[in-house]
Amino acid sequence: MPKGYWIARVDSRDPERYKDYVEAARPAFEKYGAKFLARGGATTTLEGVARARNVVIEFPSAEAAVACYNSPEYQIAAKIRQEVADAEMIVVEGV
Repeated sequence: MPKGYWIARVDSRDPERYKDYVEAARPAFEKYGAKFLARGGATTTLEGVARARNVVIEFPSAEAAVACYNSPEYQIAAKIRQEVADAEMIVVEGV
């Protein structure tokens, strides 16, 4: 079964409260086997408009990636993130 990946591009409007999101999301990530591959490191924009924070998270499958997002645990964190940041998030199936 191919792995699944969250790709998130984020601009935080409140870096201190964004830390609350990170902490609140931890239980969901642990439950669904998330492995962070990129988490806010240095970027080089090649095309388009960049966001300040870029994250790539690997999951055992695309189904697990979607289930993590939809989980009650993550939805608590998502509400915090939506209050303090602008983001695009997608799930991509691996090869």
